[in-house]
Amino acid sequence: MNATAQEAQSGEKFDVAILGAGMAGGMLGSVLARNGVKVLLIDAGTHPRFAVGESTIPYTSSMTRIIAERYQVPEIEPLSSFKGIQEKVAPSCGRKQNFGFVYHKEGQAQDPEQINQLVVPEWQRTETHLFRQDVDSYLFNVAVKYGATPMTATRISDIEVYPEHGVLLRSDKGEEFHASYLVDGSGFRSPVADAFGLRETPTRARAHSRTMFTHMVGVTPFDDAEAARLHKNPSPWHNGTLHHVFDGGWLWVIPFDNHDGALNPLCSVGLTFDERVFPKRDGVSAQDEFDDFMERFPEIAEQFKGATAVRPWVSTGRLQYSATQTVGDRYCLTAHAAGFIDALYSRGLTNTLEVVNALAWRLIEASKDGDWSKERFAYVNDLQQGLFDIHDDLVYCSFVGFRDYDLWNAVVRVWESTSIMPTVTIDRAYRTFMANRDEQVFRDLEKRDVPGLPAPVGQDISALLAFTRGICQQVEAGTLDAKDGSKQLFARLQQSDFLPAPFELGSPDNKCFEATPALIQSAVAWAAEDAPEHIAQLFAR
Repeated sequence: MNATAQEAQSGEKFDVAILGAGMAGGMLGSVLARNGVKVLLIDAGTHPRFAVGESTIPYTSSMTRIIAERYQVPEIEPLSSFKGIQEKVAPSCGRKQNFGFVYHKEGQAQDPEQINQLVVPEWQRTETHLFRQDVDSYLFNVAVKYGATPMTATRISDIEVYPEHGVLLRSDKGEEFHASYLVDGSGFRSPVADAFGLRETPTRARAHSRTMFTHMVGVTPFDDAEAARLHKNPSPWHNGTLHHVFDGGWLWVIPFDNHDGALNPLCSVGLTFDERVFPKRDGVSAQDEFDDFMERFPEIAEQFKGATAVRPWVSTGRLQYSATQTVGDRYCLTAHAAGFIDALYSRGLTNTLEVVNALAWRLIEASKDGDWSKERFAYVNDLQQGLFDIHDDLVYCSFVGFRDYDLWNAVVRVWESTSIMPTVTIDRAYRTFMANRDEQVFRDLEKRDVPGLPAPVGQDISALLAFTRGICQQVEAGTLDAKDGSKQLFARLQQSDFLPAPFELGSPDNKCFEATPALIQSAVAWAAEDAPEHIAQLFAR
């Protein structure tokens, strides 16, 4: 037993104990330890290990940069770009230059006009397909390097909270650990959620889905498939995260071998169904379900003719779960311990980093002044509940949209709106901080009208989401035709004055969006002349 493990079991009290040493626990542990907080990092498993949640988005990378600079952890900064990850973290990762969506109808040839793509502007940044076992290990090691005490292969079986004193943890081996505060970043089987009955039953989530996933070799780039021959997407499908969407679900393709000098031949593949439309069948393996799906969608199957799973499939029941509260006396649930919706749109990592950023400074200050009160952390609960509801709206509306391409074509623009405008907001905050090093700009970002969405765009986006949800609920109920719903959504998008007019997100024909330098300059000119005041400030030089 090493000295740090002996110290952890000696009765010595830590400032913060973190359950779960994945990406959330590793990053939070790194930030806290770097800033003088005494951290105990506990995990039931060990590193390296398989994990999904592999695709970054611009908001995720922007938040990564913020955390690295705000908390002075230079080892986190490389995670904000594909180049940084390749050079300093994990050359096993893939590039992500676009979000690609190809719409399919069972029994029909794929219509080459029914595609959508959001291109990540290469002149500005490149996103990443994270090979999680390497990235998670990297963050765990950074936390330990800065002084976090690691306790892996340690399963917590009992938790006692004393509001005036702290937390007592017991492992299934009888070990005891003491801390002033407990952060649970473990996952669905959260020890804290179980101990205090925090699971919301039934969950309030409107989305319904289940999934199965694995890593494969031999997956053919979809660009080489006959079905893609007539596609006019500006960025190759293989250069990004590809989503095959269909009535009742979607399939992800996340390659790690899609760049020059790639070392990793694997590709992450996952098939997600509305479990009410495609219920799980007893005695049917995930591989059999996947093969059956491929028989029904031969144009998707073309991409997998030579593919082989290299590890056992993981197959889930319903994915959605939530918590009645995520903050209590001396504890906080984070990341997937707090709740989960669906992998669609890769918002899981984004939500995780939002919470790390909001939680870290509060824990650092509490370790200095001794104020671990529930009130200090109340914002974190509001933030997490808001992030959950926003993602639920997006996924619920998308699954309804999958029924009809015209409706889906409109819903995906709503998602683009929720992705682009908040990223512009936090990028501006980052530039301000880099100019004056005053972290007040980040605390000001917490002054939100809508939990889970940054001001000043929060109210605009929330209203657009509420309108979209209402349309989709009518379509689902059968009281509104999907194509009529699409027309109403596009009309609303065209009337949304907070969206840059040059982006043309309300044009049904603008199916592939690429923020070229010329388009950005047009948006800046629009902001100076025609944008509402609260939006104009985001684009001001």
